Amino acid sequence: MRLVIAKCSVDYVGKLSAHLPPAVRLLMVKADGSVSIHADDRAYKPLNWMSPPCRLQEAPGVWKVINKAGEELRITLEEVFQDYSYELGVDPGLVKDGVEAHLQELLAKHPETFGEGYTLVRREYMTAIGPVDLLLKDAGGGSVAVEVKRRGEIDGVEQLTRYLELMNRDPLLAPVQGVFAAQEIKPQARVLATDRGIRCVVVDYDALRGMKRDELTLF
Repeated sequence: MRLVIAKCSVDYVGKLSAHLPPAVRLLMVKADGSVSIHADDRAYKPLNWMSPPCRLQEAPGVWKVINKAGEELRITLEEVFQDYSYELGVDPGLVKDGVEAHLQELLAKHPETFGEGYTLVRREYMTAIGPVDLLLKDAGGGSVAVEVKRRGEIDGVEQLTRYLELMNRDPLLAPVQGVFAAQEIKPQARVLATDRGIRCVVVDYDALRGMKRDELTLF
């Protein structure tokens, strides 16, 4: 992780153009290659960013972050106040709550939830940046990586995207399909997943547990 505090302006050149005038900002460069620009007036969302795979080209007074589509994030540095790097190591990821952990266990027992002929290879398949919840094989023998959440949001899609990028570098697994499974999937997460070729599956926790709902209810 590299953290740079600097007075800078930012220009994004791609499908859309955007400009941030000079101001003091936090530049974050992660080990996965992503670069993001942050202000001090919001919780977590960056002002602008470039997701991996991308490359960072540094020259005096300017950074160019270029992705595989040729889009460019250009950061013009006027003054650097701090430039600090630290090796964080492999993150174990979030510890799942009881429902989420049980949901993963139930889906491992019922891989046919994702399609006829699907079989489980293993739970918690380890990658260099953490474990993907389920590794399955589809009816044709193709690899399928499943990320399980109780509530599916954008962060979960981003997490699965990083896993897929690494897994697709393994010739023994590639090509690897992605499935984002949750009891509820937010519209923004569904749009992002679809854009990245990830299939969304809404799962019924009670049905997986064998609990039938009454057809007639008072409310």
